[in-house]
Amino acid sequence: MPSKQKPLPVNPGTSFGEAATRFLSILSAESAPQNQQELLKFTRWYGVDRPIIKLTGQEVANYSEQFHSGTHKAVEHLNTVKTFLSYCFKQGLTPSNLATHIRVRKPPARHTADTIKADESIILTRDGHEELKQKLAALKEERPKMVEELRRAAADKDFRENAPLEAAREKQGHIEGQIRDLENTLKRARVIDSLEEKGLKITMGDTVVLSYVESGERIEYMLVSSKEANIQQGKISLVSPMGQALFNKEAGDTLEVAAPSGLLRYKIIEILRK
Repeated sequence: MPSKQKPLPVNPGTSFGEAATRFLSILSAESAPQNQQELLKFTRWYGVDRPIIKLTGQEVANYSEQFHSGTHKAVEHLNTVKTFLSYCFKQGLTPSNLATHIRVRKPPARHTADTIKADESIILTRDGHEELKQKLAALKEERPKMVEELRRAAADKDFRENAPLEAAREKQGHIEGQIRDLENTLKRARVIDSLEEKGLKITMGDTVVLSYVESGERIEYMLVSSKEANIQQGKISLVSPMGQALFNKEAGDTLEVAAPSGLLRYKIIEILRK
């Protein structure tokens, strides 16, 4: 979140790049680095030299859909963009608060690109499968603690205003729901980790090294299931537009992604596999 430092003066003709730079200048030293990456991606997508005042709500919605759909933590990762857009509105750079146009599409539960057969199996990476197993084990360790919390809360016989009991029941229900979801996922999981099974084309679990054709700048994305997606860690879901653009491509292929700044062209430099 921005610090209480007074914002630098701006004017309605400010370019997107200048607005982003000034926004970053008022962030605290601790939060600036983690926000810079997301804002840089947004700036590249829209166009660094385009006037910020021409940014539309539909373009904002398209950005959030293109890079963050199918990501369970999409809201968390888009907070930087939302805060930046609110800042631009308060500074008079945009006629309305475009942060309201951030849209997050929930990961599809059925018939997605990261399922082999609908409702039968879910493809997971080896690391992702292990992480889910560890999370399940940790949640199951919470069960005895929840039983004790419920016992202590229930000891208060005045159930009419027993807020601790209601809170304990709600927490227990949340934990049990997570356990059921993880058990179902692991039961249906199919781990893809052999080169023979993957072949030459990009698929689940691959880390793809890309370069922007225009600048040569390199970026890396790892294709994972929607349950593993974390854009801050460079993990994107196969069901996101970028994930779908990369799926089944090979090293040396070029892909294009539409953006307000024009077509962003990427070349696949390398496919990294463990």
